[in-house]
Amino acid sequence: MSVIVPQPGILDIAPYVGGQSYLAGVENVVKLSSNENPFGPSPKAMEAFSRAVRQLHRYPSTDHASLRAALGEVHGIDAGRIVCGVGSDEILHLLCQAYVGPGDEVVHTEHGFAIYRIAALSAGGTPVSVPERERVTDVDALLAACTPKTKLVFIANPNNPTGTMIGTGDLARLADGLPAGAMLVLDGAYAEYVEGYDGGIGLIASRGNVFMTRTFSKLYGLGGLRVGWGYGPAEVIDVLNRIRGPFNLSEAQLAAAEAALRDDEHIQRSLSENTRNRAWLAEALMEKGVPSDTSCANFVLARFASADEALACDAWLKQEGLIVRPVASYNLPNCLRITVGDEASCRRVAHAIGNFKDVGR
Repeated sequence: MSVIVPQPGILDIAPYVGGQSYLAGVENVVKLSSNENPFGPSPKAMEAFSRAVRQLHRYPSTDHASLRAALGEVHGIDAGRIVCGVGSDEILHLLCQAYVGPGDEVVHTEHGFAIYRIAALSAGGTPVSVPERERVTDVDALLAACTPKTKLVFIANPNNPTGTMIGTGDLARLADGLPAGAMLVLDGAYAEYVEGYDGGIGLIASRGNVFMTRTFSKLYGLGGLRVGWGYGPAEVIDVLNRIRGPFNLSEAQLAAAEAALRDDEHIQRSLSENTRNRAWLAEALMEKGVPSDTSCANFVLARFASADEALACDAWLKQEGLIVRPVASYNLPNCLRITVGDEASCRRVAHAIGNFKDVGR
């Protein structure tokens, strides 16, 4: 019997595992494992989604023109240089599909998002993991890792799961130092949480080798709908539109995303509460002997003395009905990533970790 063999690299992919969402036999569970907006989606987005269900028998638009126009208006960019996808994950996969093949390399940081490696391998490329410096992207190390085989350099800024980021000057130095034919891809899933940061828009305007991805899954609270977008050079957008599925987003997705984008009240409330609760949570954990780097996202990366202590704390929290994210798979075995929830959730998880530390003394 013949064996049907997948393309090289496919079987090297460990299937992605999302944040745990339930605990068997435990009631009143608080999920802080997936960096979701604790206030949910915008009421305007829910209204738009409800209206769209009346048109479920109709095919959606293939050009996403209305959402792209709204994104262009809000961000002050050319709507013609925007591509929309099923979350920003699809855009990352499309980039690898379009620009990476056997013998090509995709560079990413050691604690970078798991999809970078998955997308590279799925296209037949070779992922290259580069050390960070104290959980912060190291531009010099990234540049040193680049070779003539490098096609894409992925960095999340702010990074997931560390929450750290680098400034525009370092991003520019990275872009300018890449070998010819390589492109810097800035994953901006958490860019909205950083005041005054454009996610790379300015760099894209002045350079032809920078691309940006963004998502509606975090600040906008639409993780369940899977809507993302990318912005970059016109020729890159043209390439991606040639290979993306023509009906990759439904009208319900498109309508809800546009409404969420324009709900300033919900956006500002979500941002202000995240900023306030993030600072409180980090300080409360520090007082219990659990440090974290300054986070620029909607989570904190709590560091424990050892991997064993981190695992024990995770088990303790589960007993208390609290789900956080162990990140050993991101080469951070002594850490737990904790989503910044509402005030009650932050107080509950801080209290539980405090009790865990007290018992262990």
